[in-house]
Amino acid sequence: MNIKKIITIASVVLISILMIYGLILLKQIFSANTKFADKEVYVYVPTDSKYEDVKKIIAPYIENMDRFEMVANKRGYSDNVIPGRFLFTKGMNSYELVKTLRLNSPVKLAFNNQERVENLAGRVGSQIEADSLSLLTSFKDSIFLKENGFNEENVLVMFIPNTYEIYWNTTAEKFRDKMIKEYRNFWNKERVAKAQKQGLTPIEATILASIVHKESVKKDERPRIAGVYLNRLRAQMPLQADPTVIFAMKKKSNDFDQVIKRVFYNDLTMSHPYNTYMNVGLPPGPIAMPDITALEAVLDPEKNNFIYFCASVERFGYHEFAATLEEHNKNAKKYSDWINSQGVKR
Repeated sequence: MNIKKIITIASVVLISILMIYGLILLKQIFSANTKFADKEVYVYVPTDSKYEDVKKIIAPYIENMDRFEMVANKRGYSDNVIPGRFLFTKGMNSYELVKTLRLNSPVKLAFNNQERVENLAGRVGSQIEADSLSLLTSFKDSIFLKENGFNEENVLVMFIPNTYEIYWNTTAEKFRDKMIKEYRNFWNKERVAKAQKQGLTPIEATILASIVHKESVKKDERPRIAGVYLNRLRAQMPLQADPTVIFAMKKKSNDFDQVIKRVFYNDLTMSHPYNTYMNVGLPPGPIAMPDITALEAVLDPEKNNFIYFCASVERFGYHEFAATLEEHNKNAKKYSDWINSQGVKR
C-alpha cells in the first residue's frame, strides 16, 4: 500500500472520528436537558452565589449536570455567575439553560392595603431577595427621612400602591430609592396644586386619604366623605373618625392582628395622638396605605355642607350624611339599634 493511499484512509478515519465527536458534542449541547414536569419554573440565584451554589440550586431541574457543566465552562458562565430570578422552560437544552442564567427576569411586585410600614416591609420582602428587616431599616433611615421630609410616623405615605416591575435581587436601599422616585412622579405639579387648593400638603392629603379609605370601600362615596372631613378641618372641628380610634387602640396595645368591628364611647376618650375625637386636625401619620381612588377623592372632593355621617342600615356599605347634629343623631340611633340587634360586642 503506497503512502498516498495510507494518508487518504487516515484522513477519512480522522474526519469520521471528528464528525462523530461533533455529533456527540452537538447532542450534548442541544438536546433537552430538563427534568421538571411543569411548563416553566423560576430559579432564584442569591447575591454573592458561586458556581457551586448555582449547581445545587438548579440540580432539581437538570437532567444531566455533566452536559450542563460542559456548556457552562465553555461559555465562561462558571466564572461569571449572575444573581437574580431566571425562567427555565421545559425541554431547554444546556446551551439555552446557560443563556437563560444570564437573563435576569424582573418581578411584578405588588402591594396595597398595608396598615403600617412594618406590614409593607413584610409584603415586599416576600417578593424580592431583600428581607423585611433590611427593608424596614432602609425605610426608617434617619438621613433618608430628613432629606425627603418624612418621619417614622408618616413615611408610609411615600409608597403609592401599584404593581412595579423590579429585579428580584434589588437591594432594600435601591427599592426604597425607586419608591421615592415613584412618589415624586405621582405628586406632580397638578396634584400638588390640587392638594394646596384643599389647604393640604401631599403628606397631609395622603393621611386624610388613609382615613377616607378606611371609612368606605365604596369608591363612588369617597369624594363625599372627603368633602365632609375637609369641612370639619376648615371649621377646626375634630375629625371624629372611628378608624383612627381603632388604629390608636391597636397601636397602644401593639396588637395589629386584632379585629375591632365596634367602637364604644370609652374608646373615644382614650388619650392617644391618633384619636381624632380627642385631637383637632390630622393624626401624625396615615392609618393605612390609601389606594389611588381615596387619594383622588381628597384631591377632587365633593363640595357639600355635610358635617356628619354614619353607617347606613338600608344601604349596607354606604353611609347616611347630615348637615345638623339633630339629623345625625337620628341616623346614628338607627345604626346603633341595628348593630345591637346583631349582637356585635367588639
